Amino acid sequence: MTPFGARLRALRARDGMTLAQLAERLQVSSAYLSALEHGKRGAPGTGLVHQVCDAFGLIWDEAEELAALARLSHPRVTVDTAGLTPEQTALANRIAQGIAKLPPEAVAALHAILDAAMTQPKPRLRRAAGSKQGQGAAKAP
Repeated sequence: MTPFGARLRALRARDGMTLAQLAERLQVSSAYLSALEHGKRGAPGTGLVHQVCDAFGLIWDEAEELAALARLSHPRVTVDTAGLTPEQTALANRIAQGIAKLPPEAVAALHAILDAAMTQPKPRLRRAAGSKQGQGAAKAP
């Protein structure tokens, strides 16, 4: 099951909706939704994600979270390590070979490590109009 599939199933359960009811509402087949939930289909497109958000009344953070889950829901992952270090290539191979054996707490720990290592500071916004920089640009000789 993919992260998107698990969330979709939880949303259906929360609202007491069957697979057939949701499929009809989204105008897709029940087989397609079942395949999405079970990780047998690739990640859904943004259009379907928006439809699902609408069907369940998800807005703001919940909608953003569902879109992020969809991006992380490719059931067959390929990692291109061309141009990476030997250590990075070895890590990718070790994860691919051993991921099924990892206990949930190890998976959570790896997520935490990746979250910490990949967090980038938010870009600083330029000051709004009326700042010294903005005023200098507005003055013409």
